[in-house]
Amino acid sequence: MTNTMKFNFSGTEEMVIAGFGGQGVLSMGQILCYSGVMEDKEVSWMPSYGPEMRGGTANCIVIVSDKEISSPILTKFDTVIALNQPSIDKFEKAVKPGGLLLYDTSAAVNPPTRTDIDIVGIDAANEAAKMKNTKILNMIMLGAFLKKKPIIEFENILKGLKKVLPERYHHLIPLNEEALKKGMELAEAVNAIA
Repeated sequence: MTNTMKFNFSGTEEMVIAGFGGQGVLSMGQILCYSGVMEDKEVSWMPSYGPEMRGGTANCIVIVSDKEISSPILTKFDTVIALNQPSIDKFEKAVKPGGLLLYDTSAAVNPPTRTDIDIVGIDAANEAAKMKNTKILNMIMLGAFLKKKPIIEFENILKGLKKVLPERYHHLIPLNEEALKKGMELAEAVNAIA
């Protein structure tokens, strides 16, 4: 086998991805779930959003596991990915001790302050602007998450992306792949500083 990026994740990852509607929060969760299915994992995706959707709050609970999932409803998470301040405010306390809180620093007025979790700030919005497409912010954050917690193989994430992205947008897959890699680089840089 030529692939050197085998991670052999075993266990269960329980997470919530949260932000404003229109930021690609729900599709991030779908990509993780489709990718997990490709690796014969059990997955759960449970979306939740305000009535106004675009511009309102949106989040999804995602579980990827090598065991049967007993319930998709969670109140505590291994990982929280927060794309805006209301999501930091709402979910910071829901990260399990020792868990990960990944957030977009450009959206944070009051950064998270807990000391019993791993807090990683990524300047995703500004990086997306530099890449000339603000819609890839979610892929930058997803890449950062996968660098911190490589629960799914990268090539399966790309297959999941192809499944979730409508065919009329498939020409944007290379840009999304670039954004995933940029997120991984940014997370690695944060690791180097810490």
